[in-house]
Amino acid sequence: MDKIIKIVIALGGNALEDKSMPSTAEAQLEVVKRTCEYLAEISCTGYEIAIVHGNGPQVGRLLLASETAKDVTPAMPFDVCGAMTQGYIGYHIQQGLKYALARRNRILPVVTVVTQVVVNKNDHAFNNPTKPIGMFYTEDEAKRIAEEKGYVMKEDAGRGWRRVVPSPMPEKIIEVDTIKRLWDSTIAIACGGGGIPVIENEDGSVEGIAAVIDKDLAAEKLAEDIDADILMILTEVERVSVNFKKPNQQDLSHMTVAEAEKYMEEGHFAPGSMLPKVMAAVKFVKSHPERKSIITSLYKSMDALNGLTGTVIQDN
Repeated sequence: MDKIIKIVIALGGNALEDKSMPSTAEAQLEVVKRTCEYLAEISCTGYEIAIVHGNGPQVGRLLLASETAKDVTPAMPFDVCGAMTQGYIGYHIQQGLKYALARRNRILPVVTVVTQVVVNKNDHAFNNPTKPIGMFYTEDEAKRIAEEKGYVMKEDAGRGWRRVVPSPMPEKIIEVDTIKRLWDSTIAIACGGGGIPVIENEDGSVEGIAAVIDKDLAAEKLAEDIDADILMILTEVERVSVNFKKPNQQDLSHMTVAEAEKYMEEGHFAPGSMLPKVMAAVKFVKSHPERKSIITSLYKSMDALNGLTGTVIQDN
């Protein structure tokens, strides 16, 4: 590889959890170790990478634990729970990736940057919560929880019902200059869970707000800001599909920006699931004609970089 290619990798939920395993920290670490084998392969091939991860189930569980124990110890605000997930998920990735790299004789620092991301307090998302967090419920369970706690519950892509919270657009990554300084020497884990959503006050201070920024859109913002060549979004499926789970499902190996926008307008991609991934991919490609986005599964990531699979989104 003549030119060093810079990639921002957005990890989906299956990179952190296995549905067949318990939702414990120990189980998460085991899954993360497997994930890091794929990330190490990408790094050892010569790509420079930064990592963004989701936190939907984790922040939901932390919030639930905090609220359940409120009579014993004060409940933590939503933004603080988000910061906590950045810390412990990043810690697991640091452990797993350092070990996977060392096994390949590649010695690189891996660090987690607790990242704040500015959002607009007037973002329309605050009037229409769409971002799923926490565990899955049946429809009856979801209705009961909505009545008891006032949560907004929605069906999530055929997988069950989950609590949804506002998902405002990321406007500015506060720690981006630090991430840029780390880039040439260190693998940075940043914007975990989409970043801690904060709003800017008139006096220059920032404060957290109850929301979850979509991690794919935060990864796109980071990729733009550090001038990456590729935005790679890793999820459960090998390729993006139209008519998903229908008899006429069509898997796509390539989409132009115009095609992707057409499919989005036609409603092919589920909000809170594939839609923000395609939105992020398109936004990144539109920011510079030589940039490209790849959406594929974690397990096919290296094949996708080699052009063998995945869905590539390019300007033409």
